[in-house]
Amino acid sequence: VRVQESGGGSVQSGGSLKLSCEFVGSTETHWCMAWFRQAPGKKREGVAQINSLGYTRYAPSMEGRFTISRDNANKNAVFLQITNLQPEDTAVYTCAAAQTWCHDTVTASGFSYWGQGTQITVSS
Repeated sequence: VRVQESGGGSVQSGGSLKLSCEFVGSTETHWCMAWFRQAPGKKREGVAQINSLGYTRYAPSMEGRFTISRDNANKNAVFLQITNLQPEDTAVYTCAAAQTWCHDTVTASGFSYWGQGTQITVSS
């Protein structure tokens, strides 16, 4: 079982990106998947999470420009759509997964499986 992300890159300020994450090899019906990010010199912070039923939760500072959703073509995959990207969004974005329900907040302690991370760089 592993987590595999894709979709990072370099964009201009105001642009958009869509990240993908797959929970490869999971056979559990119930799961929780989330995105975290870590900017240079800063602590990792939660962005958003979603469970296998489609219920979502966002970190308070992330509501508005970030949208997490399930992949209707792959029951073990999710997307993170980011709009109006700003230079302060530059970070490594990492997907995480757990074979259980989500916690009440987007916290790293709830996840057992982590991807390698994908870099997003936003230039002004």
